[in-house]
Amino acid sequence: QVQLVESGGGSVQAGASLTLSCTTSGRTFTDYAVGWFRQAPGKEREFVSAVTWTGDRTFYEETVKGRFTISRDNAKNTVYLQMNSLKPEDTGLYLCAAEVDYSGSHYSSFADFGSWGRGTQVTVSL
Repeated sequence: QVQLVESGGGSVQAGASLTLSCTTSGRTFTDYAVGWFRQAPGKEREFVSAVTWTGDRTFYEETVKGRFTISRDNAKNTVYLQMNSLKPEDTGLYLCAAEVDYSGSHYSSFADFGSWGRGTQVTVSL
């Protein structure tokens, strides 16, 4: 497992942008796929996006396609989630997750990941 630390959350108005970062503490992201999830109060954890170890494939939840972009800089052991055109329904605790990446794997569920960070809060108001 890897230790994950998220940052970059905040309170913004609808239409604004935020960039979240996920980095490791103690080891690298070598061979790990990384995903972003969010959880609103009283709701289940929801998949947002994921990227494979090499960055050759990305995955997005339907409601964020075209607005969010996931990317990674393996030299910096950091994965980013660029969020544009934020909406109030994007509000939640955003968590980073990681799992050893195998060729051809598909990522879309919390069950696909074994290591988790504690999250960074994103609040979007009208």
